[in-house]
Amino acid sequence: MRLRNLVLSTAIGMVLAGCVSIPTGPSVAVMPGPGKPFSQFQEDNLVCREFAREQIGARPNEIAHEQVLTGAATGAVLGAAAGALLGHGQEAVGTGAGAGLLLGSAAGANAATGSTMSLQDRYNIAYEQCMYSKGNLIPGYPAPRYYAPPPPSAPPPR
Repeated sequence: MRLRNLVLSTAIGMVLAGCVSIPTGPSVAVMPGPGKPFSQFQEDNLVCREFAREQIGARPNEIAHEQVLTGAATGAVLGAAAGALLGHGQEAVGTGAGAGLLLGSAAGANAATGSTMSLQDRYNIAYEQCMYSKGNLIPGYPAPRYYAPPPPSAPPPR
């Protein structure tokens, strides 16, 4: 019975860990600038995706998985301790560890989801800034305008 509970809790924890995944691309719309060929837009897109990845400075999927696994391990240890203190014998320890593993995995998945949103927001901002600077259109913002530099000033009199 105890082994079955532990195996079931471990399986559920692993399923939760596998569900945590962070998008590696933008979740915002960007349109080609006026008169810009689509091939140039695609090139801008590749450059700006790489720029955004560099700006978040992390490997989001690894961070999320680490948070879930840390939560699962912490939950299992705390659950086993609670089972030992509150229960009678090995069965209570195993049941407590299983319950702690399940709750710890859920808490870790919740923390990873929060990190996911923050990293995705930072990624989107960097991506939009890059695409806008390259003359592409961001819905809700005016089209970028470029002005010719002023003519050089006249040479000083001699």
